[in-house]
Amino acid sequence: MTATVDVTALADLLRRAAKAEILPRFRRLGRDDVRAKSEATDLVTEADERAERMIKAEAERLWPGALFVGEETVAAEPALLGRLADADLAIVVDPVDGTFNFAAGIPAFGVMASVISGGETIAGIIYDPMGDDWVMAEKGGGAWLRRPDGEARRLRAAEPVALDQMVGMASTGYLPQEKRAEILGNLAKVRFLTNYRCAAHEYRTLAGGHVHYLMYNKLMPWDHLAGTLISQEAGAHAARFDGSAYLPHHLDGGLLVAPDRASWEVLRREVVTV
Repeated sequence: MTATVDVTALADLLRRAAKAEILPRFRRLGRDDVRAKSEATDLVTEADERAERMIKAEAERLWPGALFVGEETVAAEPALLGRLADADLAIVVDPVDGTFNFAAGIPAFGVMASVISGGETIAGIIYDPMGDDWVMAEKGGGAWLRRPDGEARRLRAAEPVALDQMVGMASTGYLPQEKRAEILGNLAKVRFLTNYRCAAHEYRTLAGGHVHYLMYNKLMPWDHLAGTLISQEAGAHAARFDGSAYLPHHLDGGLLVAPDRASWEVLRREVVTV
């Protein structure tokens, strides 16, 4: 299915970009190397831009027929997003997911890529530069933790638990203002709530079986396509708040991920009351 894009080569490209452009700048950014975009917490750094340029140039050389959709490329050319739904083949990249953490010197950030074919996510990669490993999935092939030495370990989502024992992450900053307080109150029903400000590590944590739910409202493809596929291949259930499938062209409608459909239904009924 992914013969048109060598997923192993794409994973290696993310690693090479991290080593060349991201890690050398970690905790070494100058004042002019960090800029705010839409708001004070929405940042872009010299590492984001340089890493994406490197990934884009190499991806276009290796897979010249693929549409390249990168977070920083779209910031300069928003119309690219509209082409994602109809693209025969696309590569979607987040060069530094968790830029706020990266800029603050917090070692919780990642590099993500997904492969889209005919409007469907068929591969997802999340590379952790600090741990030097990937969490990866190809549709139908399971979710895997892979290391540069060739070691591979299959990942599985957590076993379901009761609502009051659930541990997980929820990004509440982009919830509708009129519903935010209600949903925050509902989250008191779960055992534990946190937020890494880094979807890459949140998806890795869920796919590894360490937490029971993820919740997001703002859906940008570079933030969620790879992680959603990886979670599903690890056995989790993922859907938008209305129960519909999350597709590459969706930018809203929320996203809820849980170990299974029954857990998803409980969270949707008891917590995500949008």
